[in-house]
Amino acid sequence: MPLSETLTIRDGRDDDREFLWDLGRRTVAKSISELRAAPLVLAQTCYERLLEFVEAQSHVVLVAERRSQRVGFLLLLDALPDEVTGLPQGFIAYMAVEPRARQTGVGAALLRSAEAIARKRGLPFMAMMVTEDNGAARALYARAGYTTERRLLCKPL
Repeated sequence: MPLSETLTIRDGRDDDREFLWDLGRRTVAKSISELRAAPLVLAQTCYERLLEFVEAQSHVVLVAERRSQRVGFLLLLDALPDEVTGLPQGFIAYMAVEPRARQTGVGAALLRSAEAIARKRGLPFMAMMVTEDNGAARALYARAGYTTERRLLCKPL
């Protein structure tokens, strides 16, 4: 998908719910660490629980569209304080881009829109978690100015 095509970011609507479920379930494999190899169906079930958790909180859904086709989304929690300091933050619960639309600016545009919303709401930080194995996502976040604050350490037994 060429970069030159017009990309719009809009607020999510009720009719986007099926898209969120579908794209999330299709992309959740990127969230599975090589260290904790697990069946895809387990990760998909956990994604469904995450979506239910997000929907029960104060949140924002952003949807990216090109030529009236949905190509990505971002779920932003806007009232979930940092678990260590208690400071307010925006927290990106999940972001997904259609495989055919990756590397075309969709993820970066979703991030910029989420950050603008967080700033407007007076949230001083934006946070998220990303799997170490997901190099493409980590590179996107680094280009957007995100740095590692904490690490989850794991050891197979």
